[in-house]
Amino acid sequence: DVIIANSTHIQADIRKYYRRDSTVIFPPVYMERFMKHENMRHKRRGFIISGRQTPYKRFDLAIVACTKLGLPLTVIGNGPDHARLRKLAGKTVTFLGRVSDEVVEQEFASAEALIFPGLDDFGITPVEAMASGTPVIALKAGGALDYVKPRVTGEFFDRQKPSTLAHVLRDFDSHRYSSAAIRAYAKRFSKENFQKTMRDLVVDEYKKFRAAE
Repeated sequence: DVIIANSTHIQADIRKYYRRDSTVIFPPVYMERFMKHENMRHKRRGFIISGRQTPYKRFDLAIVACTKLGLPLTVIGNGPDHARLRKLAGKTVTFLGRVSDEVVEQEFASAEALIFPGLDDFGITPVEAMASGTPVIALKAGGALDYVKPRVTGEFFDRQKPSTLAHVLRDFDSHRYSSAAIRAYAKRFSKENFQKTMRDLVVDEYKKFRAAE
C-alpha cells in the first residue's frame, strides 16, 4: 500500500522501475558518539575515507588523487579490495585497518574532510562525519544529494575519475566551513527524527484506511 524510500535517489528509482510514488524517510544515524567531540578542539589535518573496502565504493579514487597531490589521507577499514588499494597508495596514504569506535571518532573529528567517492543509496558514514563537524567531499549522485550542501556541509565532484576529485581537493579549504553548522544540519538525520517521521506516516495511513472502511 505504501512504499518508503531511504533517499530521493531511491525515490527516483522507484518511480522509474516500479512507476509508483513513494515517501522519503531518511534512515536513522546514531550520531551522539560523534557529537561528543563538539566542545573539543581538534587540529584538522588531512583527509579520511572509511568503510568496507569493496570495488563499488571506489576508495581507489581517493587514494590515487591524494597520492598524486601529495595530500595526507587516512584509510579506515578493510575488505576484498584492500591489497589492490595498497598497491595504488603513495607515501602520504596511511592504512589503519579495522579500529575501535574511539579511534574512528577521533579521526573523523580531526580530518579536514571525509571523501565519499562511491554511489550509494544513502550513505551513513558521511552523516557520521558531519556529526563530528567534518565536511564531506562526495560524488554528485545517490544519497549524498540529500545531505551534501556546497559551501555548507561539503562539496561535490562530478565524475568518478581521480582527476575530477583531485580538482576539488586541490582547492579545498576546511576553514571555509562552520563545524557547528555542519553538526546542526546532521541532526536532520537523527534517530529521533526517523522515529517521528515513521510514526506520523503510519498514523496518517491508518487514518486513511479507517476512513475508507
